[in-house]
Amino acid sequence: MSDSIYKVIELVGTSEKSWEEAARNAVETAAKSLKNLRIAEINKLDMKVEDGKVLAFRAKVSLSFKYEY
Repeated sequence: MSDSIYKVIELVGTSEKSWEEAARNAVETAAKSLKNLRIAEINKLDMKVEDGKVLAFRAKVSLSFKYEY
């Protein structure tokens, strides 16, 4: 097994439907420009609220990918 280096970034995904979709949106959007995604970890879940109504679900996600050097 060769040595590898991984970079970790933090993203916030949003959805009007669910936290799961918010996390999925963050990962799938990142996958369009990043290669070798490895692990996604949900760090925090919250909601955007206005006038007593939930407008959006948000998921803060740490995402790691293999660092190519």
